[in-house]
Amino acid sequence: MAIEANSKQDQGSHSSNGIGYGPPTRQELLAHYPAHFTWPQLKAFINSGDLGLLKRDKALQLRYNAWSADVRRKHGSTVNYLLDYRLQWGKPDTLSVLPSELEEPEATAPNGSQASNDVPQYFTADMPFNSDLICIMQNDWPYSVPIEIEHTVIWSRVPIFHPSLIPSAIEARIHQDGLWGFTGSITPIEDLPSLESCLAALADWGVTEESMIRSPKASREEEEMLLHAGKEVDAFVKRRWQESKWETAWFVNPPRLQSIPGLAHIHVFARKKYPEELAS
Repeated sequence: MAIEANSKQDQGSHSSNGIGYGPPTRQELLAHYPAHFTWPQLKAFINSGDLGLLKRDKALQLRYNAWSADVRRKHGSTVNYLLDYRLQWGKPDTLSVLPSELEEPEATAPNGSQASNDVPQYFTADMPFNSDLICIMQNDWPYSVPIEIEHTVIWSRVPIFHPSLIPSAIEARIHQDGLWGFTGSITPIEDLPSLESCLAALADWGVTEESMIRSPKASREEEEMLLHAGKEVDAFVKRRWQESKWETAWFVNPPRLQSIPGLAHIHVFARKKYPEELAS
């Protein structure tokens, strides 16, 4: 879930669990919601084929549930809240209490605007960062990952999954599994820890290899189709998070896991590289 609150107004207004209310601050994440997963484990879960393995701390989930119930009572629905308030199309994210270390790239469209006759059929790699077709924001309800891993969500007014990018041969696979990719990686994907060795980190959620939902291993031809289907997202991520400075893992949830099915969005986990990695 990538919903944010008006956190600068709602933070601490009341508490559902004795810890706090509304999106957590960095200090609260460190003190009350320690990471369950390492960066290599996170990448292994994404690469496993079942994006449902990505979890939020259980206590933080309870805090989120209480807050989101209030949001629905106030706005009528989560979608209403997002459209009426939180999604500030084409503008920098100024509401999150978890700011990004990413230096805001130079805008490539004047005043965050994009002429209506230039609206693409689907999300494209060259989308201006301040286009009013997208909203780039921090996820104030992050998954249980190390505090230095930034979780950004890119909301889009145009589709991400589109027939022009997705051949019928992989349509069912994407409908079940979604899409994902990695940029700026220091080590090859083949060197990620095995899924079996990572599943212990999901013991609190009762996840086993048998309970996973994923398609059979793709053929080489299918893998090429999947790369093509995700090429626009992958290139956009590389533009915004320069590979010389950042390592990322991005994904687009399949319909079965989309918290807000009517609003297309991309998740990006970004890790800023250490100085010794920059020098290599």
